[in-house]
Amino acid sequence: MDQRLLSWARTVKRGNLPPLFLFTDPARMDILTLVRTLPPGLCGVVFRHDGVPDRTQLARRLSAICRARRLTLVIAGDAKLALSLRAGLHLRGGQPPDLTRLPRHALRTASAHDARQLRHARDSLANIVFISPAFPTRSHPDVGALGAYRWRLLARRIGPAKAYALGGIDGKSIHRLGATCAGAGAIDAISSSQ
Repeated sequence: MDQRLLSWARTVKRGNLPPLFLFTDPARMDILTLVRTLPPGLCGVVFRHDGVPDRTQLARRLSAICRARRLTLVIAGDAKLALSLRAGLHLRGGQPPDLTRLPRHALRTASAHDARQLRHARDSLANIVFISPAFPTRSHPDVGALGAYRWRLLARRIGPAKAYALGGIDGKSIHRLGATCAGAGAIDAISSSQ
């Protein structure tokens, strides 16, 4: 894990929400091994292993590890699976799946790439909105990054939700976002051994 990012996370930690979230990527990590190394209370996991064999079984195993290590688990795009695991739900682009069965108090995160998706995230009562891509990222090299200034403009419009950064986040870039940034999501900065 990027130690500068971890140090930043310790300084911004407030309340029960972790300041860092690992976004899973089946092509780039062994998720079950990796989550055993994440610092309790400071990290959460956004489970995005779509289309992998035995996804539900993998999510159950991941949930058990997260619970034992006090890591927040959020399931991307699958309210039924999130509900069965008593996990949070991640709304891609702020677009909700069927939220009718999800308890109102359940953690909801959302990703937003523009003002329209930000409105969807607010309407879905997201607690955390990952505004992305903040900076150029290896995951989406052809997508134009917002940059610090435009990221902050969007972050100021999310209402009661917490603004988290996603895309090109590491221990150096996170400081460019200022006090508006309550947390961050990452792949490489959290999954690499630095």
